[in-house]
Amino acid sequence: MKKILAGLVLLVSLTLGGCGYNTIQTQDEAVKAAWSEVVNQYQRRADLIPNLVNTVKGFASQEERVLVGVTEARARATSIQITPEVLNDPAALQRYQEAQGELTRALKSLLMVTENYPQLKSDQNFRDLQAQLEGTENRIAVARNRYIASVQDYNGTIRRFPSNLTAIVFSYEVKPNFTAENEAAISQAPAVDFGTPTP
Repeated sequence: MKKILAGLVLLVSLTLGGCGYNTIQTQDEAVKAAWSEVVNQYQRRADLIPNLVNTVKGFASQEERVLVGVTEARARATSIQITPEVLNDPAALQRYQEAQGELTRALKSLLMVTENYPQLKSDQNFRDLQAQLEGTENRIAVARNRYIASVQDYNGTIRRFPSNLTAIVFSYEVKPNFTAENEAAISQAPAVDFGTPTP
């Protein structure tokens, strides 16, 4: 009887060892950590914006529409909070992405306006803020890439046999990932027109 019981315990241990539960837990935590870094970098960008807007306002106060647009986009982007627990909601992640994309477009508009103000472009404070913003955008890209890779690993695990059975038992679902904002636009080749040659 002891041999049968020992054999049964060994069989259950081997079965549980190969079920993927621990792998799913590890990868789920990696996704949460990667997401926290994405949020951290977006927050860093949001923290830079008031200083950037104030610096531009000092030189280009007549660009009120652009300055207000950036401020409003920042307010919308920081009002949407997605915790790691909410990451399973594709609609919430999409809303977050849209708000961050809107802020990115507003910042681009602000930086394009600054081209009209040589004094602003030569201001050391503005140049420092612009460099920090560029560095932050790079950090956001790196953090998003790490998050995408973490989600890919996690999703692969919970869809692969036999760990998919464990995922079903414990209600683990595929996590949504970042998507390209303008997927339809970037899937088409750009139109190139060199104009007609003059005779």
